[in-house]
Amino acid sequence: MSKRFYITTAIDYVNGQPHLGHAYEKIVADVIARGRRSLGQEVFFLTGLDEHGQKVQRSAQAEGKPAQVYCDELAEVWLQFVRKLGISNDDFIRTTQPRHKAVVQALLRKLHDRGDLYKAPYRGWYSWKEETFLTDKDRRPDGTFDPMWGEVTELVEDNWFFRMSRYQSWLIEYIEAHPDFVHPPTRRNEVLSFLRSRPLEDLCISRPASRLSWGIPIPFDPDYVNYVWFDALTNYFSVPAAQGDPAALAALKGYYEPPDGNLARLELWPADIHVIGKDIVRFHAIYWPIMLHAAGIEPPRQVLVHGWWQKDGQKMSKTTGNVVDPVAVIDEWGVDAFRYYVLRELDIGPDGNWTDAGFKARYSAELANALGNLVHRTLSMLHRYRKGVVPPPHNELEPDAARVAAEVRSCLEQNRLQDALISIWSLITRANQYIDHTTPFKLAKDPAQAARLDQILYNLVETVRVVAVLLWPFLPTTATRIHAQLGLQGEPNRWTEAAWGRLPAGHTVQTPEVLFPRKEG
Repeated sequence: MSKRFYITTAIDYVNGQPHLGHAYEKIVADVIARGRRSLGQEVFFLTGLDEHGQKVQRSAQAEGKPAQVYCDELAEVWLQFVRKLGISNDDFIRTTQPRHKAVVQALLRKLHDRGDLYKAPYRGWYSWKEETFLTDKDRRPDGTFDPMWGEVTELVEDNWFFRMSRYQSWLIEYIEAHPDFVHPPTRRNEVLSFLRSRPLEDLCISRPASRLSWGIPIPFDPDYVNYVWFDALTNYFSVPAAQGDPAALAALKGYYEPPDGNLARLELWPADIHVIGKDIVRFHAIYWPIMLHAAGIEPPRQVLVHGWWQKDGQKMSKTTGNVVDPVAVIDEWGVDAFRYYVLRELDIGPDGNWTDAGFKARYSAELANALGNLVHRTLSMLHRYRKGVVPPPHNELEPDAARVAAEVRSCLEQNRLQDALISIWSLITRANQYIDHTTPFKLAKDPAQAARLDQILYNLVETVRVVAVLLWPFLPTTATRIHAQLGLQGEPNRWTEAAWGRLPAGHTVQTPEVLFPRKEG
């Protein structure tokens, strides 16, 4: 048994609505997962939902529903969203699942036995809207709290704490010794700056069950439920444990047994990549590795941090209507057009800006005209001049295809998704220019040029086939449609097929169909 490449997204809060940021994060993780599969790696891709907390409890009560029923209904919305985006996840975790609760409670028991959890009074200003205690740093200059926090009241109560402060020095040394742990480097530097500038406080990890009943009970103190951190973050570890991962089972020996009938025994931990947004870096790059280290568990290998989206240069807001609805865009333009725009427009790391005009421009110029036109022209000429039959192999464009394939492979291995698309489109541009320069439609009129026309047609149709293989991690539906138009079976999902010359002479291609219909206006 060998370790699978294990990639996760952050889990989404079930009480919210899917938006552009959620879509982008899932698509980024999906491309990385598909890319690794294409390169021959076994992959396990996890996404899911965070379903506990005060907001869910209150919303369910307001609708007169049991909290679990309320979550089940919303979970279906999120599952449909994942399917809409064409996401190839292997599992979908919900924090209300028994398999997750068992791991959370096992982790808490182990840390309690190790002396890393203690009970103490907690006094603080509490935001009911955001379900979090605030500090003086959250106050405005006049001493008040921003309205974004909603109602803020002072609260004093006993709670359970995690001794996070005792591991600060360890974490600084760990991040310094593992420069790729937080990526891109700007985020790593932010984390280190934070850790070096102030002492870490111990982490409050519970709420009284009398106030918040919708949560996982603290196993050694049932008057309290687990709050946020050891629930939500543990999802990344609870799935490997439930899948029988040897590292997870060894770490929780004596505290946890996988579900009956578990035969998977998948080797997943440590996670290779957690894909997250910049707003939750502290939780994933500070809280999470310390939680794991305290329990004797290896930290994940990388926290990959993406930026936020704006629309038309402004923060998105439902109030002003300045939003992008991914589902509406996909319904109108197709899922691959949406996937292409967000991946091509925004590199992993910086913030991005969605504009409807920019989306339409990329759709027209890069998808419909460049890619769509190349495929349609190539197959149309092959049908017109050779009855759809592939001529003998020729390698005039092989150096270009090989160079781009090498570039794209390197980009996939380094999670440089935007650069990979730029490279693929350089090959598409090269092929379109090749048509313009070689003028096969003129050569077809001269019988003496038949051999040269064969060479040109082979180079074009083989380039189209290679492009389909390179595109598959990014635009799987489009790549598979191109593959089918070439008369080839299955998906172009194996990187080895990007090698030149795999299309044999005598093979018959299908009639071309429009990949990206042109839109008016």
